[in-house]
Amino acid sequence: MTDKSLGTFVNPFTDFGFKKIFGSEESKPLLISFLNDLLPLKNKIISLEFKNIEKLGLLEEDRRAIFDIYCRDEKNQEFIVELQRAKQEHFQDRAAYYASFLIQDQAKKGKWDFELTPIYFIGILDFSLASFSDDNYLHFGQITDIHSQKVMFEKLNFIYIEMAKFKKAESELSGHLEWWLYFLRELVTFDEVPTEFQGDIIENAFELAKLANMSYEDRHAYELSLKYYRDFINVIDTAKKESREEGKEEGKREAAKVLKENNVDLSLIMIATGLSAEEIEQL
Repeated sequence: MTDKSLGTFVNPFTDFGFKKIFGSEESKPLLISFLNDLLPLKNKIISLEFKNIEKLGLLEEDRRAIFDIYCRDEKNQEFIVELQRAKQEHFQDRAAYYASFLIQDQAKKGKWDFELTPIYFIGILDFSLASFSDDNYLHFGQITDIHSQKVMFEKLNFIYIEMAKFKKAESELSGHLEWWLYFLRELVTFDEVPTEFQGDIIENAFELAKLANMSYEDRHAYELSLKYYRDFINVIDTAKKESREEGKEEGKREAAKVLKENNVDLSLIMIATGLSAEEIEQL
């Protein structure tokens, strides 16, 4: 029996919800549809193979990278799809770092002429990037010549979706991609599948996201993921409040102190305040 307080559908901005909708074997057609709508590919994706989401550096001391979703299509194009909830000062650096693991992984043993297959890093962001001051919610980056504005290298692609800037009402939606984004933004507000989605592939996403269709184990996993997400939101709100009330740097420390006193997970405090583990432990 489903807990009514959880709503009808999973929250897609939880780890469980996001991977249920886009990162499971049964959701491959949904991910293919989303990627084909999002990316300006000459040939549409037909099939996907999920790869190990954990990648290790070449050396033991290299930092480990763990992606939300990592997959490869039938043309060996590779895709990282990340859901990022909190603003990070060096998010785009992190995206480049993650993409570098896929570049290294393409190195073939023995004789290799360095030919690479295209790599796409897709970030679905629940915040706005400081580097983009316009109102556009969708950004597509490649290595480009700054003088001619022509693409120099088209095999390394960074796509960012700023959900905070996607404010369109249903009547304003244009194209299937925006229906996907509307679905992600509004899913938790629905009690049933809206008429507009019936007969569309996104209707299948509703079925996957419906709590009543899930096993007891999956519902329990979702409840834990939702609790973490709600704690995370509370951490962010607390940090913002403390930063407003105090000076910027002092506010971070005060916020971290309050969160630490309330036994909030260290990783959440680090994300919310930008302080290092060492700085937090010294408080």
